[in-house]
Amino acid sequence: MSKNLKYIKIKELPIRFGQFLKLVNLVQDGIEAKMRIQAGEFLVNGVVETRRGKKLNLGDTVNLDTVIYKISHSDHQG
Repeated sequence: MSKNLKYIKIKELPIRFGQFLKLVNLVQDGIEAKMRIQAGEFLVNGVVETRRGKKLNLGDTVNLDTVIYKISHSDHQG
């Protein structure tokens, strides 16, 4: 199964995991983010992450199914 890589440009880093999920429209609100994160639906840098407040930085990845979201800075050309 091939993975689809998407670069997500963030102006201010770090960004909290729950906020990131809302930004990329993977969840609609904080309640949904909390439930899905605690259920272990997402991988951060290849590891199941269950902390909504986890701070994500440049180069971190968030995986959901076959999609990998990679955090880049707003001036990154990738």
